[in-house]
Amino acid sequence: MFALDAEHSLRPVRRGDGAALARAYSSNREHLAPWEPLRDAEFFTVEWQEFHAEQCVIEASAGRNIRFVIESSDGEIRGRINLNNIVRGAFWSADLGYWVDRTRLRRGLASRGVRRVAAYARDDVRLHRLQAATLLHNADSQHVLASTGFERIGIAPQYLRIAGEWQDHVLFQLLLDEPLSAPRERP
Repeated sequence: MFALDAEHSLRPVRRGDGAALARAYSSNREHLAPWEPLRDAEFFTVEWQEFHAEQCVIEASAGRNIRFVIESSDGEIRGRINLNNIVRGAFWSADLGYWVDRTRLRRGLASRGVRRVAAYARDDVRLHRLQAATLLHNADSQHVLASTGFERIGIAPQYLRIAGEWQDHVLFQLLLDEPLSAPRERP
């Protein structure tokens, strides 16, 4: 577990997180809808989220994905940060994804969490590179990535099916064999 501030910590998803994940996704359903794939009603159930938590534990032990939650001091889940699609061989890379609870925006949680997960990816998972993608109009997420040392590397047309439509994304990368950058001030 890693402290993000006095009230929030970052830890891997674990068995038993289903109820807290269901509450987090249900309370953020409208907030996340423009940024995520379409979700059916089952996704928001405790049962589905507990199954997902179990899969997260299995995938982490196999080294395929490592998924974290941002947890507040009251034990509620206030966001997610994921290392997805971990590839070894000649690549040593993963995709980074994240979201923060609508009530916790603009507190620096995403930036601190992304920095911490990037350090973990470098030091513990021993990855060389992280990639992240944002919708073209997601300026807040692009700011998080830029402020944590990611560099913009291009546009991927129709990259992901988000909110029911294939949408273009801005791609970013962070090379982890370089020192992680210090936070930059927002203009």
